[in-house]
Amino acid sequence: MSSPPTAAARPLARHGWTQAAAVVLTGPAVMVLLAAPGLWAAGAADLPDGAFARVVVATVVAAVGGTLELSGNAGALARTRADLTVLPLSVTLAGALVIGSGFLRPLRHRAVASARELAGWAARIAVLWLCVLVVLALVARQSFAVDVGNGTLSDLTGLFDAAPRIGFTTDAPLTVLFGLLWLAGVLVLALLVAPTAPLPGRLLRCHGSVRPAAHAMLVLLLAHVFLGLVAALVAAATRGRPAETLALILLGLPNLVWLALTLGLGATWHGRVDGPFGLPMPHVLDEILRTPDVATLNLRTLTAHDGTMWWLLVTEVVLVPAVALAAATRSPARVRARQHAVRLGVALALTVFMVCLLCRISAHYGLSLLGIGDLGGGLSGEVFLRPRLWQAVGLGALWGLAAGFLGALPARPLRRWAGRARPGVRNETP
Repeated sequence: MSSPPTAAARPLARHGWTQAAAVVLTGPAVMVLLAAPGLWAAGAADLPDGAFARVVVATVVAAVGGTLELSGNAGALARTRADLTVLPLSVTLAGALVIGSGFLRPLRHRAVASARELAGWAARIAVLWLCVLVVLALVARQSFAVDVGNGTLSDLTGLFDAAPRIGFTTDAPLTVLFGLLWLAGVLVLALLVAPTAPLPGRLLRCHGSVRPAAHAMLVLLLAHVFLGLVAALVAAATRGRPAETLALILLGLPNLVWLALTLGLGATWHGRVDGPFGLPMPHVLDEILRTPDVATLNLRTLTAHDGTMWWLLVTEVVLVPAVALAAATRSPARVRARQHAVRLGVALALTVFMVCLLCRISAHYGLSLLGIGDLGGGLSGEVFLRPRLWQAVGLGALWGLAAGFLGALPARPLRRWAGRARPGVRNETP
């Protein structure tokens, strides 16, 4: 008669290859379910040559850090140029939350997990994720014709056999590399931000020093997404254009609300919208950016166009100290106010740095014939949006320092009150 499994073997049995496959397949499935209706609402279902399905896959590839290469062809006498750099952060966030929670689920109700166990569980997921990335990279490629409409440009392209086509493909090695790095980042962040996830014994000090601030930043980012979702639904109900709002929610809501987070902190972005391209954004942003020269986007320029934009500042004045207070109450009682301040300052600076990298946008498309510039007026255009990076990071650090110090002041009396309300419960966090 076989002996029962040991206590060390039981946890490993709960997260083997079957569980890893469930995590790896659920993540991309949720991303596809989000990207497909978002792209449909954006009009991608009308793309020629049956390109919609592959565009959905390409969106998922871009969402996990994959590299898409745009290509153009307009015959022997013509040239097209296209480039696109933008992350569909709604799709990215959904995939990260699903995979991160799936990674942590078998580890719940555990106080400690060995580094070997965590590495083995992560390796199973990574091996299967590698297979998914290869399949996505092979499927995400398509070429289709560009409709130039009627008129002179149509006549010229017909005369010179220069009907433009544009397509996309993936750089498979870079897609696999960046996709694996994306997965590694998701798994590490999941361990950092989850208050109850087990850690190796040597890293238990992170539970009281890193996790409260990291969890506070996750709450801050998700709070902005929730508020943005409410605002988008209200705008759709009162101002119409539900298809555009649905596309924004399902594809790029975090792009907009996390941009608003940095603007509320006082950061400055520079950008321009030119030609037929546009961004799924409120009308006021399009007005500011659609100028002949590079435009400056910050609280001052926003409020000059719409005085209600001061609510961005009010939102940060409320939310940042609130999450700082939550982080302080989750920290050990022995931690001093200045330590909270430093931790929140570092955490918010890193969060703003990440947001600035993720929310950058660059897009351009142009057609030239016989070497003569960009033709067609409505065919060529450019969109870009870039942050003043180190100014934004510095402001994030200052806000974090101030909010961390202020949030720590009421934390001790709140902790005492909670201890009296629950006798026998210790306030000290390991």
